Amino acid sequence: MGETPSIPREWIEDFEAAARRTLEERFRYAFVHTYKPVLDDAPYRSFDTMEEYRRWCEENLPSWLGYGRPR
Repeated sequence: MGETPSIPREWIEDFEAAARRTLEERFRYAFVHTYKPVLDDAPYRSFDTMEEYRRWCEENLPSWLGYGRPR
């Protein structure tokens, strides 16, 4: 078998620092907000049917967000 690569010291230090954080701090660092055009521009939207929702997504959201139907 091959030799197991060593873990860089910097990675170990980062892991140890993260392990010392409180749960609240871990949650704060765990989530990164990314602005999503159109989706984030209104506090909420509601639809009567899934078909209505899918049609709205196709007509209003950029395709790179991935909310369109597979073609």
